[in-house]
Amino acid sequence: MHSQAFAPLIDAHIHFDKYTVEEQQHMLQSFPDQQVEAVIAVSMNITSAQDNLELARQNPRFIYPAFGFHPEQPLPSAQDQNLFFDWIEKHIEQAVAIGEVGLPYYNRQEAEQAGLAFEQSGYIELLERFIQLAKRHNKPIVLHAVYEDADIVCDLLEQYQVRRAHFHWFKGSRQTVRRMADNGYFISFTPDIQYEEEIRELARQYPSEQVMAETDGPWPFEGPFQGRMTHPAMTRQVIQAWSEITGMGTERAARLFYQNSKRFYRLP
Repeated sequence: MHSQAFAPLIDAHIHFDKYTVEEQQHMLQSFPDQQVEAVIAVSMNITSAQDNLELARQNPRFIYPAFGFHPEQPLPSAQDQNLFFDWIEKHIEQAVAIGEVGLPYYNRQEAEQAGLAFEQSGYIELLERFIQLAKRHNKPIVLHAVYEDADIVCDLLEQYQVRRAHFHWFKGSRQTVRRMADNGYFISFTPDIQYEEEIRELARQYPSEQVMAETDGPWPFEGPFQGRMTHPAMTRQVIQAWSEITGMGTERAARLFYQNSKRFYRLP
């Protein structure tokens, strides 16, 4: 599959700053051979955003940073939130997107299963602020929002008329999927499209002009990826699986995913 006819690969969602320095160097050196053209490096918090900005400065051809706060962690204080938003405003020209932001579905589930109360309102307020920021600067927004949380997020996106939204590793009800597709939002598939029926079903439903491939690395995968370090080149297998599910030829699918990602993120 290394024929030049295969379009270049873009990993639409990766935590590049979470790899060791050795792993980062090794990956970057392997990109040309693996035909990886670019990665969207999403951030977890201010430190992560600063690290991704520095990585992007050192590797401007490969790394495109997004700045945000991952919702599956305790909320920062109001003061820390303000500091982060000030920092983002100052570096917004370097950002390709706002992300990863969203709502803490998994932490909330865990708390509720343990019989604990979980207060979501602070997360919704923070997300709303990120949506306003994305709108103000005309940046796409990268979302961690699954199942019923996605409906809350869709309400906010509609309220602020934000259309350039990317729901990464999405899972949700048929009606939510339809609502997102109709609104023009993008989703991305991870390597679990090879072995998760729920994800394969989503691939059958979602419009082909609104799909991308991601790894969410360094998150590890199972099936054929068991025990392997998650690498952006795994998006090749994502595209192959998607093309088998949808019946589109692999080379055409690769071009489609490439063009979708370039268009959505307005990459050079």
